[in-house]
Amino acid sequence: MDFDFALVLVVLTFVAALGWVYDRVLLAGPRKLRIAAAEQQVNGSLPESALEELNKENGPVDLCRSLFPVLLVVLVLRSFVVEPFQIPSGSMKPTLEVGDFILVNKWHYGFRLPVLGTKVIPMNDPQRGDVVVFKYPKDPRVNYIKRVVGLPGDRVGYQNKTIFINGKPQTQTLLAQLPPQKPQLLLTEEQLGDVSHQLYRDVSPPRIDAEWVVPEGHYFVMGDNRDNSNDSRFWGYVPDELLVGKAFAVWMHWPEFFTLPAFSDVRTIH
Repeated sequence: MDFDFALVLVVLTFVAALGWVYDRVLLAGPRKLRIAAAEQQVNGSLPESALEELNKENGPVDLCRSLFPVLLVVLVLRSFVVEPFQIPSGSMKPTLEVGDFILVNKWHYGFRLPVLGTKVIPMNDPQRGDVVVFKYPKDPRVNYIKRVVGLPGDRVGYQNKTIFINGKPQTQTLLAQLPPQKPQLLLTEEQLGDVSHQLYRDVSPPRIDAEWVVPEGHYFVMGDNRDNSNDSRFWGYVPDELLVGKAFAVWMHWPEFFTLPAFSDVRTIH
């Protein structure tokens, strides 16, 4: 079963909020009276340790009172500002490597309600060349990351491993053969609209040549590891309501649990 962290965070924040409100409304008054009575008995201020003891409530209420502000901040930041993700596959090589930890701007494409994903405040529209995180249309419990190739209304063609946008080829420049002798991969630089980025191409023949027209409210996405990516060429378009945010930075690389994380390759994502 998939772990829905967003839902769990919302539920925990709600439960902590109930405990916090219960403490503020029903317990705070009697607690102040207890402290005032104790201070009257000693005819002065109480030591810090005594104040802490008198401020304590039963375990669950104290826990809610302590955790609610922290959970609320985490919920707001994660839902509306920035969210971390880990890259689990090589479909975005060479831009993103397996084990890269990235940051995703959650508000760039509009503010959405946690869990529901309903957009409440529109912002920017995705642009050609953006690297986006979205919920996989075939299984929205799974997050994918790809590059936006086609915008609503675009006619996207893919012929001989070259992208055509409304009939115009997006140029590729060969940078290197990997390895130099008997290459298996070609490292190229693609000019995708106004965005220049690197991609991998296998030397094998094309697997697919086709053309698509992107519906309104949808986007056509592809991986930078062009011949090793499960993307719009195979399962279709990404609806706007499934967009999570725009990936903008790599902040850590940690490929395996039993290795040390590396911070030497912190970079922005283009």
